[in-house]
Amino acid sequence: MNIPGVNRQSILAAAMATLIGSAAVAQVHPEKPTYPYEKCYGVARAGFNDCFTAKNSCAGTTTKDNEPQAWIYVPKGTCSRIVGGSTAAPKDPG
Repeated sequence: MNIPGVNRQSILAAAMATLIGSAAVAQVHPEKPTYPYEKCYGVARAGFNDCFTAKNSCAGTTTKDNEPQAWIYVPKGTCSRIVGGSTAAPKDPG
């Protein structure tokens, strides 16, 4: 491919920058809360998890409610008061 005034290295560099930029945007990790918190597993609504799990790569990407591996940040001492909530990470099924 010959484009006047553009060399192959410039095209490759632009493509790599686009790929790296896309990957950086895709990785969403929430800030840790400033209050005392705990991770509460199994209570996140679909699309509102604060973590990555074995089934997804970023926060906000769960596809089902109450996935056991998905967690959200809650104020310390709150998780045990939520039906289905656990502060212990589930055992890996594999």
